[in-house]
Amino acid sequence: MCCSARVFIPRGSSLSYAGSPLLAFGAAGVDGGMSTEECRGVPVTAQPNILFISLDTVRADVAFSGKYPGVERLRASGVSFTQAISSCPLTPVSHATVFTGLQPPRHGVRHLFREALDKRVPTLAECLSAAGYTTGAVVSCPGLNQWYGMDRGFDFYDDEIPLLPDGRDPLSVGDVKLRGLALKRAPLVVERATRWLQSLDGAGPFFLFAHFFDAHWPYEPPEDVGVEVANPYEGEIAYTDHYLQLLLRRIAELGHDIASTLVVCFSDHGEDLAGWYPNDHAGDLGHPYEEGHGCLLFDATQHVPLVISGPGVPVGMSVDSQVRLVDIMPTVLDHLGLDPRPSDGASLTEFFAGGTGASREAYSETYFPQERAAASDDYPDLKALHAVRADGRKVIWEADGRQVWAYDLAADPHERGGRVLVSDEDA
Repeated sequence: MCCSARVFIPRGSSLSYAGSPLLAFGAAGVDGGMSTEECRGVPVTAQPNILFISLDTVRADVAFSGKYPGVERLRASGVSFTQAISSCPLTPVSHATVFTGLQPPRHGVRHLFREALDKRVPTLAECLSAAGYTTGAVVSCPGLNQWYGMDRGFDFYDDEIPLLPDGRDPLSVGDVKLRGLALKRAPLVVERATRWLQSLDGAGPFFLFAHFFDAHWPYEPPEDVGVEVANPYEGEIAYTDHYLQLLLRRIAELGHDIASTLVVCFSDHGEDLAGWYPNDHAGDLGHPYEEGHGCLLFDATQHVPLVISGPGVPVGMSVDSQVRLVDIMPTVLDHLGLDPRPSDGASLTEFFAGGTGASREAYSETYFPQERAAASDDYPDLKALHAVRADGRKVIWEADGRQVWAYDLAADPHERGGRVLVSDEDA
């Protein structure tokens, strides 16, 4: 293992109960542990091809419901992490964590189109490129536009997206929902990824990142998605899953053995549907005022699927210990024997050896409430939030420390009855 497991809590929190066993304060500040040192690689002999698949906006409970053959194929051939936690319910922030192994305060991306990735932070693509990998990415929404700097280290980075229905450039509009209409649909993601793979000369291993955005609002799947689904959101996931299977077939048809490819399949965040989820008669799958993701830190958006398969990875294993998306980069570097980078995560390879492995405390944050409240008078109470999830419990607090809630996830899995630890009156 290349790093120790710890939770990252941003410096400057105004909470007064730092001695709580759930919270580990005193972690490095924004500059702590960073390095401008370039990634150093090792010879790539026998290094596997690497495939990253991002299923944007897919909840863990839906992804692991058994309905989706592509996901189930990966689960059968690798390790499923059933309690993986995202660092943020926003596409650029969460993906920046995946590709740097750092939490948002340290990689620098915390809002939509406000901050780019800190230039001092090495990315996974840069490290793999230094190790001799040919690197390519096909992404499908404005949230992964190269403006954020996540194209660093990629030889090929396809972030082209269509214009909005009214002909405008989606990057020119501030309405997040409207920007969500501009997406590269799954068939084109597979086509572009296949075309890039066909262009390779086969001289060395490749790293391909394929990003599927179809499960994101608006939920408009084709009528026939091939499997029985309860609602349009699940239909979009089934549609994505079909093209996930097609991508795996295309890679195999090009002569690349999937069993010998290190595959990491994850979602950046889930979806909280505000109680109007079509089959959610009890309102268990959503919370008021969310209507998607970005503003809250409940498990509906923070609990995500994570599956890793490939050489040296057990098949058909399910791990229930809590892990984080921030663990992905250190896991890949560790598994490949590459030099570790400073990280807020820790390698998951201990689970590949058959050990149970300890759960890791998970930190999450969202500053999107600031943007949403500024854009509309309908949400005056929205505030930036931080959360820590550990040992079956979660603490969520406003960034200004004025309100703090605690949740017992075993007794209250849908996080309906948080116990108030600090209120406005206390503050």
